Amino acid sequence: MKPTLVLVGRPNVGKSTLFNRLTRTRDALVADMPGLTRDRHYGIGRGGNKPYLVVDTGGFEPTAREGIVAEMARQAESAIAEADALLFIVDGRVGLTPHDKQIADRLRRSGRPIFLAVNKGEGANRAMLAAEFHELACGEPYVISSAHGDGVTALLNLVLDTFPDAKEDEDDTRGPKVAIVGRPNVGKSTLINALLGEDRVIAFDMPGTTRDAIAVPFERNGREYTLIDTAGLRRRGKVFEAIEKFSVIKTLQAVEQANVVVLVLDASQDISDQDAHIGGFALETGRALVVAINKWDDVDEYRRERVKVDIQRKLQFLSFARFHYISALHVQGIGGLLKSVDGAYAAAMSKLPTPKLTRVLLAALAKQQPPRHGVFRPKMRYAHQGGQNPPIVIVHGNALEHVPDSYKRFLEHSFMEAFQLQGTPMRVEFRSTNNPFAKGE
Repeated sequence: MKPTLVLVGRPNVGKSTLFNRLTRTRDALVADMPGLTRDRHYGIGRGGNKPYLVVDTGGFEPTAREGIVAEMARQAESAIAEADALLFIVDGRVGLTPHDKQIADRLRRSGRPIFLAVNKGEGANRAMLAAEFHELACGEPYVISSAHGDGVTALLNLVLDTFPDAKEDEDDTRGPKVAIVGRPNVGKSTLINALLGEDRVIAFDMPGTTRDAIAVPFERNGREYTLIDTAGLRRRGKVFEAIEKFSVIKTLQAVEQANVVVLVLDASQDISDQDAHIGGFALETGRALVVAINKWDDVDEYRRERVKVDIQRKLQFLSFARFHYISALHVQGIGGLLKSVDGAYAAAMSKLPTPKLTRVLLAALAKQQPPRHGVFRPKMRYAHQGGQNPPIVIVHGNALEHVPDSYKRFLEHSFMEAFQLQGTPMRVEFRSTNNPFAKGE
């Protein structure tokens, strides 16, 4: 089993920068602003001499009692409880602070092995920089630079040498990746906590609580998933903070990397253009989709009927997806939602045999031929599968560059109906055979 290393420290000491270096990714948001990371963030360690897991945490305030800072502290406490070793990060440029002493006291009481990393030590006299941090009584201070990599590998190998060898998993990510997306404050984090059965991510009654895209592996009924909690997407004109712009980018990247997208809507609010834009982006990227209308228990019958009419009017282009009316807070309708996620993933990853694809193509042609282009009519001969997630069908023939988009949609619908694919969009692409006599040869 891989050891779990947890990065702990006060805000803006470089924990997320170190996390990205250890995982060789850019999964954690990094900017010169304290309090950017809020939830705990898991990654696969890719540096060092042994496999391991690494966990990034938000700025730790051990004495916080209320508000978002207390929620961040609770997430850090949960990470500390899961840790096999703690990397306590302090800022060598700022020096020792009373806040560092509070965190050191809390970490010593945890009983976990502590490794003290004095960050931002590039170009400095290491002995002088480390001297004052002996006062924390957390062992030998090791001077590193998470931004430049100085001393990181040596410290990491020192930590990992305290653990027995662990076998590298053949596949670190199993099962479908499911991105939970939607506008701010519609209940995305609450839905993830309901699926997991624990307060894994911060769910707080304030728009914009989630800023990063947080990946959470879990298992249900013997099946593995990776849930991705994302920042709420606002309209472009509403995105003022630079950090919020980064969050939007991470959310869009999460959609592109996911196998299935769960679009969360708020039943107590009208279906907005932004809801349609988010669904449209998932459709454009070809992701399988499930729509969850949350807070269904909070609205009366009149409101419910209005929401359904609104969905028909504004989200008709998502008719391929299954819609679920749920309450994440009271864990109602969650089981059916997960079944639809499984079905959408299976549809997106379907293998479509060439003989059946061609038979469906010929049946569609018999029902309706493509329109003529001038004196010629495009000729379609056979079809085969060209990809998955979304399923891609490639149709071969002559003069197919003149097939209109309306007929392409007719073929997509025909293939989806024949193979009973629900929950995923489909792509039809055309490949025309060159005419050797086109130039009079």
